Amino acid sequence: AAPAAPAGGGGGAAVVDVTDATFEADVINRSMAQLVLVDLWATWCEPCKQLSPVLERMAAESNGRWALAKVDVDANPGIAQAFRVQSIPMVVAIAGGRPVTAFNGVQSEAEINGWIDQILAQVGEVFTGVPADGEPADEPVDPRMAAAEDALNTGDFDGALAAYRTIAAAEPHNTEAASAARNLEFVIRAQAHDPEIVETAAPKDVDAQLAAADVLLLSQQPEAAFDRIIGVIKVTSDDDRTRARTRLLELFELFDPAEPFVVAARRKLASALF
Repeated sequence: AAPAAPAGGGGGAAVVDVTDATFEADVINRSMAQLVLVDLWATWCEPCKQLSPVLERMAAESNGRWALAKVDVDANPGIAQAFRVQSIPMVVAIAGGRPVTAFNGVQSEAEINGWIDQILAQVGEVFTGVPADGEPADEPVDPRMAAAEDALNTGDFDGALAAYRTIAAAEPHNTEAASAARNLEFVIRAQAHDPEIVETAAPKDVDAQLAAADVLLLSQQPEAAFDRIIGVIKVTSDDDRTRARTRLLELFELFDPAEPFVVAARRKLASALF
């Protein structure tokens, strides 16, 4: 059976639009008395248009078990940055003033209900209205993540990558491990390229241009990196074009989707494709 709603329930509307300015009151403070799910979305995100209405209906029907806080990541980059958003839709569960867990992508109603039940079963006791000592408790350290970070800090990139991949595979909702794995995969691949490829890559040499984009991105030139791949998309077709588009979307995942250069590159990609 589903866990009962915490004593006292949560006040306010079941669904609320949240901004950078209202986040503390509408999410952090509210989460002291009630589970709050933060729905991170954007107007251009088609999967978001599938997930958000389901979440809104479920919140309205939850009888106070939890509330939904909706955040447009384009309009509220501060929140997106705080959650290290790499892709949307992303839903983060907040309880007792801190993130508990999260998931990315569209989930079925049954999957979401099961996820919520697990969270409430684990953290129901934190809903005391205020933190016991006036401050949120420190989040416990995951020893697996700590070991992966230690490997990374000692230069063992392959070992760290393997550790992050293992955690992400075992816990599909662990966005921190998945994000760390994506970033490490990119760094390892980019460092293997000859930096001269930026100057020597032929316009229609897909492999060379993708390598050049990696080198540019590694040197903190994301706009130039994205433009390289968009240029490839414009002059290729079929499998080569698909490969270039797939790589570009993978690189987008390394950044907050609200970053102006990501938004601009997505628009350029749309123009190149259509």
